[in-house]
Amino acid sequence: MVKKDKETSELESCEVYIFDDVKVDRVKPRVNEVNGVELLFKALSDATRLKIAYALTIEEELCVCDVANIIGSTTATASHHLRLLRNMGLAKYRKKGKMVFYSLADEHVHQLVSIALIHSKEG
Repeated sequence: MVKKDKETSELESCEVYIFDDVKVDRVKPRVNEVNGVELLFKALSDATRLKIAYALTIEEELCVCDVANIIGSTTATASHHLRLLRNMGLAKYRKKGKMVFYSLADEHVHQLVSIALIHSKEG
């Protein structure tokens, strides 16, 4: 049911309080399965980290210096953001001599970033 609200153009809400016991009993015990997932979204909610993750969907692997140049920052700043992505399980790294290369942790992270980008372009 749709109710008109003076402060907003439309407010969608039920006019009566009735819920489906079967659906609620089926879903309610499962909602805690998402506990901790918000940290993933929190890590990607930072514009710089999202740009880094997106860059890693374009190039499979980038060194810290590459990332710093892509985002227009110092290597220390790039390293800080990359470390956070790694600590959150979104990125992984390998060291080759004096160079450190980062990539996305797995295909799921690639898909999350790609789907978010597609979704943002739709609306």
